[in-house]
Amino acid sequence: MEQAHSLLLNEKAYSQLGELQRAEFVFEWLRFLKKLLLAADRADVKQNQKRLVEQLTQVLLGSPGPPTRRLLAHCLALLYRVGDSFTASLTIDTCNDIIRSKDDSPSFLPTRLAAIACLGSIYEQLGRLLGSSFSESVGNLLKAMRSAESQGRYEIMQSLERILRGLGVSAVSCHRDIYKATRACLTDRSMAVRCAAAQCLLELQREAVFLWSSELENMATLCFRAFQGSSYDVRVAVSKLLGTLLAAAVTPRQATGPRQRRSSLEEVMELVSGGFLRGGASFLRASGDMLKGTSSVSRDVRVGVTQGCVVFVSCLGGAWLEANFAALLPLVLELVSHPRATQTAADAVCCRRCVSFILRAALGSLLGEKAQIAAAKEICQAVGRQKRAVDAAMNDGNVELRVSTTDVAASQHVLVCCLQELSSLIQDLGSTAAPLLQDPSAGVLDTVASVLLHPSVSARLAAAWCLRCVAVALPSQASVLLDRCAERLNALKSCPEAVSGYSAAIAALLGAVQHCPLGIPHAKGKLVLGLAEDLLRSAAQNSRISIQRAQGGWLLLAALMTLGPAVVEQFLPRLLLLWRCSFPQAVRDLESERSRGDGFTWQVTLEGRAGALCAMKSFVLHCSELLNDEVIGRLLTPLACSVALLTQLPSLIKSYGNPMKTISMVFKCRLYEILSLLPPRTYEESFGAVMKELVSDLTGSENPVCTGSVLLLPVCHSHDLSLPGPAWQDTDHRFIEEQLQHTGHVGGGSLEYDPFSICQESQDIPTPLPPAAAVTVATVQLFGVVFPHIIAPQRTLILEQFCECVKQLKGSRQQAVQIHTVAACCCALKCLGSSGAGLGSEEARRPALTLLVGALESPAPLLRCAAAEGLSRLAQVANDAAFTVSMTQISFDKLKCARDAVSRTGHALALGALCRHLGGISSPQHLGACVGVLFTLSQDSTSPEVQVWALHALSLLIDLSGPLYLPHAEPSVSLVLRLLLSAPPTQVEVTQSLGRCLTGLITALGPELQSEGPGVPALRTSCLVGCAVMQDSPDCLVQAQAISCLQQLHMFTPRHVNLASLVPSLCANLCSSYLSLRRAVVACLRQLAQREAVEVSEHAVALVKELPRRDNILLDVTIKEAGLEGALFSLLDRESDPRLCRDIQETLGHMLSSMAVGRLAHWLKLCKDVLSASADFTTAAAVDTTQEEEDGERSDDDSAFTSRAESGGPFSNPRWSTRVFAAECVCRIIAQCESADPAHFDMALAQERRLQESTDFLVLHLADLIRMAFMAATDHSEPLRLAGLQTLLLIIRKFAPIPEPEFPGHVILEQYQANVGAALRPAFTPDAPPDVTAKACQVCSAWIASGVVSDLGDLRRVHQLLASSLLRVQAGKEVPSQLYNESTSTMEALAVLKAWAEVYIVAVRSPRLPDLGPGQSEEGPGPGPGGDGLLRLVQADLPTLSRLWLAVLQDHALLTLPGEYSSQLPAAGGAFYTAETVKQARPHYCSSWGPILHAATLWLCSAGFIVVDEGPANLSRPVTPTSMGQSTSLASVKSPEDVNTERLHLILGLSVEFLCSPRSDAQMENITSCLHALQALLDLPWPRSRIGNDQALSVELLNVMHRLIVTRESAGVQEAVLQLVRQVVCAAQEHVRERRHSAEVDDGAAEKETLPEFGEGRDTGGLMPGRSLVLGALELCLCVLLRRLPQLSPKLAGSPTGRGGQPRPLSHSDCSLVAAALAILADLPSICSPEGSVSILPTVLYLLTGVLRQAVRPPLGVERGVVVGGALQALRTVLSSPMARAEKSRGAWSHLLRCALSTLLDCWEPGEAGLGVDEVSLLTALTIFLLSASPEVTTEPSVQTRCISRFRASLESKDPAVLSRCFQLLLSVFQSLAPGVAAPFIQALGGALLRHLQGVEKRRPQSADELQATQDGVRALEALVSAADPKHRPQLVAVLLPILISFLLDENALASAPPAARALHDSALRDLMRLGPQNSTVFKALMTSAPSMKARLEAAVKGNQESLKAKTAPHPATSKSSPSIQLKTHFL
Repeated sequence: MEQAHSLLLNEKAYSQLGELQRAEFVFEWLRFLKKLLLAADRADVKQNQKRLVEQLTQVLLGSPGPPTRRLLAHCLALLYRVGDSFTASLTIDTCNDIIRSKDDSPSFLPTRLAAIACLGSIYEQLGRLLGSSFSESVGNLLKAMRSAESQGRYEIMQSLERILRGLGVSAVSCHRDIYKATRACLTDRSMAVRCAAAQCLLELQREAVFLWSSELENMATLCFRAFQGSSYDVRVAVSKLLGTLLAAAVTPRQATGPRQRRSSLEEVMELVSGGFLRGGASFLRASGDMLKGTSSVSRDVRVGVTQGCVVFVSCLGGAWLEANFAALLPLVLELVSHPRATQTAADAVCCRRCVSFILRAALGSLLGEKAQIAAAKEICQAVGRQKRAVDAAMNDGNVELRVSTTDVAASQHVLVCCLQELSSLIQDLGSTAAPLLQDPSAGVLDTVASVLLHPSVSARLAAAWCLRCVAVALPSQASVLLDRCAERLNALKSCPEAVSGYSAAIAALLGAVQHCPLGIPHAKGKLVLGLAEDLLRSAAQNSRISIQRAQGGWLLLAALMTLGPAVVEQFLPRLLLLWRCSFPQAVRDLESERSRGDGFTWQVTLEGRAGALCAMKSFVLHCSELLNDEVIGRLLTPLACSVALLTQLPSLIKSYGNPMKTISMVFKCRLYEILSLLPPRTYEESFGAVMKELVSDLTGSENPVCTGSVLLLPVCHSHDLSLPGPAWQDTDHRFIEEQLQHTGHVGGGSLEYDPFSICQESQDIPTPLPPAAAVTVATVQLFGVVFPHIIAPQRTLILEQFCECVKQLKGSRQQAVQIHTVAACCCALKCLGSSGAGLGSEEARRPALTLLVGALESPAPLLRCAAAEGLSRLAQVANDAAFTVSMTQISFDKLKCARDAVSRTGHALALGALCRHLGGISSPQHLGACVGVLFTLSQDSTSPEVQVWALHALSLLIDLSGPLYLPHAEPSVSLVLRLLLSAPPTQVEVTQSLGRCLTGLITALGPELQSEGPGVPALRTSCLVGCAVMQDSPDCLVQAQAISCLQQLHMFTPRHVNLASLVPSLCANLCSSYLSLRRAVVACLRQLAQREAVEVSEHAVALVKELPRRDNILLDVTIKEAGLEGALFSLLDRESDPRLCRDIQETLGHMLSSMAVGRLAHWLKLCKDVLSASADFTTAAAVDTTQEEEDGERSDDDSAFTSRAESGGPFSNPRWSTRVFAAECVCRIIAQCESADPAHFDMALAQERRLQESTDFLVLHLADLIRMAFMAATDHSEPLRLAGLQTLLLIIRKFAPIPEPEFPGHVILEQYQANVGAALRPAFTPDAPPDVTAKACQVCSAWIASGVVSDLGDLRRVHQLLASSLLRVQAGKEVPSQLYNESTSTMEALAVLKAWAEVYIVAVRSPRLPDLGPGQSEEGPGPGPGGDGLLRLVQADLPTLSRLWLAVLQDHALLTLPGEYSSQLPAAGGAFYTAETVKQARPHYCSSWGPILHAATLWLCSAGFIVVDEGPANLSRPVTPTSMGQSTSLASVKSPEDVNTERLHLILGLSVEFLCSPRSDAQMENITSCLHALQALLDLPWPRSRIGNDQALSVELLNVMHRLIVTRESAGVQEAVLQLVRQVVCAAQEHVRERRHSAEVDDGAAEKETLPEFGEGRDTGGLMPGRSLVLGALELCLCVLLRRLPQLSPKLAGSPTGRGGQPRPLSHSDCSLVAAALAILADLPSICSPEGSVSILPTVLYLLTGVLRQAVRPPLGVERGVVVGGALQALRTVLSSPMARAEKSRGAWSHLLRCALSTLLDCWEPGEAGLGVDEVSLLTALTIFLLSASPEVTTEPSVQTRCISRFRASLESKDPAVLSRCFQLLLSVFQSLAPGVAAPFIQALGGALLRHLQGVEKRRPQSADELQATQDGVRALEALVSAADPKHRPQLVAVLLPILISFLLDENALASAPPAARALHDSALRDLMRLGPQNSTVFKALMTSAPSMKARLEAAVKGNQESLKAKTAPHPATSKSSPSIQLKTHFL
């Protein structure tokens, strides 16, 4: 195919190809030519133009296929546009000649069609350049159309459309002729021709004014006729034409003629109404139909008119709709108020849906939130007018003429439409609908509630649903409305309409609670139960309203179940009693009941029992946790009576007539539904009766006929649903298109058919089916449930009965029974397959196979699909390969002999679907046979239907075969491509099936497509060509499949998919009117954005100019201004499809992750535009900004206080959900920046970097971030407020510590104090929802604790918000909060207390600030930003807070008890939860208790666990059931010790229980809180002594800490754990020390020998694992050490991280942890007895020396100093331990310490010297041994010799640092008082020391290090002199003094000496001046004997005195003349 990529066709390569390859080659060449002509040089094109025209003409004459001819026409026209256009007339003449040709043979048809296409494209591109030749061409086309078949008419229509587009106004002379020809095509029998004609007329109306003026009525009638019998595509195209014409008539785009006037809205809507009511019929015919009582308007006409009306309003736009909605609404409502529109119930439902769709499409997508509120008010007024009219008629004095049925019907339908739209508006607006409901002039709630008394049940239910939507949108209204409806129900219980209406309203409100996380008060359940019982009790008192009361009572109970088991559990006994009383006590009582009562009594009885069964169904659905065997047993008696009653229903209907039919069907439906939900085993004894009724219902001739779509759609496979017709479920019009699926009198669903569905969970209004259809559906479902549980012989009999019944019936009745039985059989087989059970023997399979094979040949396509699915299920349950083969053979045989399309389609589908549920196809032979048959059927061009089904079956085979299909891949791709290049455009279904095949083939080939193996490049090219063919298709579904194929190709072989061409095509379809295409586009963009987001965005922006300008103007503007991401935001705001919205959000998320950091300003502006573009409300919430404005100069931020609408860029009035997503994007941007450049959070660094490079940083946009958070946090929408507060919280946490470079000592967030305060204030108003207040409390605590606040007033203002919340918490249960569930009070109270706890923790931990100076404001020394100020703020409320904190902790402790201890929970609940809301309260406690525990512990510690009765502190809330030891009657009995013990155990218990097994998702906050609380406890003496005294508790603590060390990698947690372990060890130390001391005091010093041994190990030294604190600590420390230094373990020595491998460097935190562990190790011997200490000492010493060995080696890292210091300190602690000198352990200790010292000395061994050990650290450790260990350890001769040799070697070091440290250590050793330690070292090393110092005179120090070493050597020599025997000391002094004198320099040398030498001179002189007087005798003798030394010393002293005089002489004069403070006047 590479040879096709040239300007001219490569004829040589072309001639060598076969027929198929030639078509593909030409198409690929034309594709390349199309791109090349746009980019090529004009001169090159002109040079080759003649040859190119000849080649294109040859292609034209070569019978090109439809895709090729479209591409050919485009290239030919493009060639003339780019090159010379002079010769275009020749090509036009050639095309006209071809069109006029008399050759009518099929082989010439493609050439004629190509000529027609070329003609249109040439005129489209060149237009007026061709002069007047168009008239001849148009005439030629119109003449040809008279004899053209459907393909010709289609091409001519498309060609005329292009001609009109190219010529524009120049073609006016032909407009009338084209109009006449197109009129006929608009009602053509071919749907494709109708679509093309509609598009042609749409183009014509742009210039032909007469279409929407004088001919408007004719055009409207023509469109109505075009709708008759139309397809979905025709309805879309014609409705677009109709709506555009109507819009042009109302608002003309150009001036009309003098005799043509502008149409009014009323006139236009009158035309619409005529079409809606009369269709396309003439007036006389419609009048005749009206007189006959028949309706001539089909549903497809009404659906088409509805779509046209939507287009009409959309064309006029949102601004027009907003201005004219008041006039439009009554005109639209007239469509449903006319009696002709609602002659039958099915028609009424259809018309209501149509009107609702018009209102929803107009108001939902065109209007912003403010305009929607205005529209809602207008709708509310319309509802009020209708209700007042009905009330006036009802109140007429003449009872007989009160109100006619027609008037009620008309008003009910209008009311239903209005209320449903009002419901949708309020639900979409969410909490932004608050102004609508709060507006007293609108009176929305009163108006809606008034409709609850309407005579019509449908209007009452619509009003009830509207109230439900109010409750969902505004959860605060749910409880209020419940109370109001309950009150009205009690007051009007004698009015049937009131009982029905208000009970439905209460049920709807209860159903709304499922969507309200904040819930309703628990007591409402009891209220509703009381109402229901009252209604049921009084049902028999008044026969006039018995039915309404019975239905209302059970409806309330069914709705009560939706509140869940927490509410229903306490009422279960009463409910069971009600159910028992509604049915006879036993089945035998039914007969006696049958003999009593009349028809009305039975009607009431059946209504009551149906309601009871529905309540049972709701109970089983929503309270399954309560459904135990006992409860099921109580329900079985009523159910058995109901089953028995089924057999009596026919006789009841026979006795009492038709009124019993409907209620009988309802009763039967309810029974079947509840039986389907219960386990079948529970009613096994009723199987016989149930199955008899089910079979009778499915096959009986008297039973109602059910439409096939209702029954068969659920049992068909989702992949097959496209075969019966277009997939209307995936369209924007599915709400009305669904009406066309219901045939006959069975209309769509509506709420009045089943009032009980009003409490369902769905957020869309329920549409239950009519009773006749619903009972059939329930029958099929129950049959599927029961059939698998009956015995095999009975199964066979039932299936045989089905077959026999189908065989005996004929016509429509046969088809109906066939639908019923096939659906039931499929349902049963599905249940059998799900349970893994088999169907049974061959006898049962045979009738099932007969039934399904017979259905395969049914004329109903949906039934054939269901039969194919049933056969696949049958193969699954049979699980027999031979049976599956026999089934396949049946289809093979049928296909061989069958010639009718129906049989061939059914059996072809069966071949493809047979193995669907068998796990795929495993036999290559079976696959090859099926593929061969389907290949043949796929090429049957005489029957497009057979092609479609065969290709679909082939796609199923491809999917099911997987890799097994690869041998067939190449011929399959060739077949698909050949059919794609030849399929007529009028047969779109064939192309769609080919697209499914290509998708399957690409999936099957998978990653193989990216290889270059044999044949793979050709396959890949063919796939790409196939995708290109489908992309060029005019059908949107085919385009969607092309995009899906390209998406898969991009996944498998991304480098072969050209994004430069793919992305613009995706962008062009973003605004498609087809939902499937938009879904495919966004799904593809989502995948592309995951890896190539930047490239995708660049392609979209760069190529946006190439998009079609006329239809995508808004999209163009959006992409140009805001990029592709901006267009996606706009699309997200308009879309309502959940799947599409989710994909858009994910796409934006991927783009944000890839691009946000690099294009920070762009993304932030995008989010800001979305958040600030809402012009609906000038201020989002009432914000009192007076205090903020008093703060003065912050005028920059004043605009943020009102969030006024700024220029929203391309966005106008985005919905609240879009703004919530934008706020979430801001948070994600902050998170992205956090993991990027640190300059994003450093203002100084960002400003510096900004000057050097064009990089953007987040901190520079802080003002925008604050503004966005403020706008969101103060909006009307509660979700947006939560998102804004979360954003503000994130900003505070990330930006709080950043300093302000321009104002040192300040942080950058200080300037936004007013904004933060203003954003928080609305969340603390009394009407703020609890979840908003809880989130705001979190922000408050973060703000106060952040340390940003430096202004006293601002701190107090934010503090005041928390203080006001604390008052509400204190009020607690005394304040009636009846709006939400009690758990919300728990949530709010805990959030407030958690916030206070966090503030208190920061206040206690903050460093104390110095006292405030005199500059403090006159308010006094108030709080500042530090700990003192915060502590003073909290101090006043601390008594209250401490009680509440402790109450929270006790509540949490009780709630965390295991389930078996639930009886210990207080019956009345706790301090902050009620007994009924335990389950809902637990999550709130789990998220809050950690900081509260920490704060309570800190408070207890601050008081030192001293119990002070501070009174109630205004605490009206009952604190806890036991009051935690405070001053109550119970607490007065307890001692302070008991109270303290309770509190200690509470804190310890909660902490240990949580830390013992923290879940993987446990908040780190709670872990750290527990650890810090325990640390604070162990800092205090009393808790420390209690823990130290209880060894079991200490061991348990250590075990928990050990587990935490293993499971948590956080360095902070591990450091806190080790600190806590050390505190526990210290507590044990104190305990042991105290016991030893007390024993010594008690027993006296004389008996010390007999004292008991305290400490672990006792007399034996044994330590018990699991009970030993020492072993527990040892294990924990070992774990820490080995995870950092695995080389310590001999087992790990050979591992990659052990001794044999290279150890990894340790981080600073690792080093700190190692040091902490060593410190703990060193303390362990002190808590042991002497014998116990001997047991653990080897381990301790091994670990210490091992760590030290590793620490002195370089690989440890630069932080090793921390480890070395820790190891040395631990070594000193161990060596100084009293156990080393204890009598019982002294010997063992000495031996072990000597071994450790020997190990230490081994570190210098020659074998390890190459590692470069740290000599200084080793010498230090050696010195610690010498000084701290007992002499027995260090004076052993061999050890001592080795020690001395180490020092001697160090004295010879060339490193001054080593020398310096060596001298310092020798100084310590020389000064040692231990006997036998210093003397050997003095004797051995004194000479070396002298020699070193004597050599200094020759090589004086040149650096500071050398100077320090020399000075340290002098100190060491002085120590040696001091340590000498007094009689030898003068001799040593006589040696020291000459050394010091040798350091002195003469005057000449001193001046030029380096600084180090001068410093040594000065130091030596000072030492001489000090030592001389101390040793005067020796000094004088030395001076006398050595004159040179004396002269040298005198010169030095003299020089020193002169220098001192020079320094001090000028100072006195200067000090006298200079002032004490000098003014700085020179600033340079």
